[in-house]
Amino acid sequence: MNEPSPCQRDSVLLHVCCAPCAPHPIEVLCAQYHVTLFFSNSNIAPRDEYATRLQHVRRLVGLYHVTLIEDAYDHDAWREHVRGLEAEPEKGARCAQCFAFNLARAGRYAAEHGYHWFTTTLTVSPHKPAQRIFEAGQSFDNFLACDFKKQDGFAHSTARAREHRFYRQDYCGCEFSRKPPAQ
Repeated sequence: MNEPSPCQRDSVLLHVCCAPCAPHPIEVLCAQYHVTLFFSNSNIAPRDEYATRLQHVRRLVGLYHVTLIEDAYDHDAWREHVRGLEAEPEKGARCAQCFAFNLARAGRYAAEHGYHWFTTTLTVSPHKPAQRIFEAGQSFDNFLACDFKKQDGFAHSTARAREHRFYRQDYCGCEFSRKPPAQ
């Protein structure tokens, strides 16, 4: 049987948190889908951190020859969405709300623009529990639950990030997870 042409493949909108996490998910998805990246990360602060991550995602797009959609940055809306959860530990209730915020933006964009599916690179990280991410995405009919940690996804993405010299951050992006500099 012949492989369908890219025009005949289902389309998937891939929410991308950063360039280092994206290579493995892109490679896995491109084998089956027409992939468009969606950079929607209003949780990232400060603004220069957001700009640095976006700059490296733009480089990634050129390497993988995929399209990039840049969502509007609205940190105030994100802060409102996680209000009252600022002191929550990493992997706690604040993270679940953050996943819900970002996936809702991706889900709405995918539905409004005719994508068959949407998913996220967040599951490639060993610091992000896939089940929590899946719970945030399950309210959408077109959410594709992919655990990109499987088949050494994190190691693969990390190797590609080193190879391409992508900026590697030391926190997820939200100011509440950022550790103060050592004294």
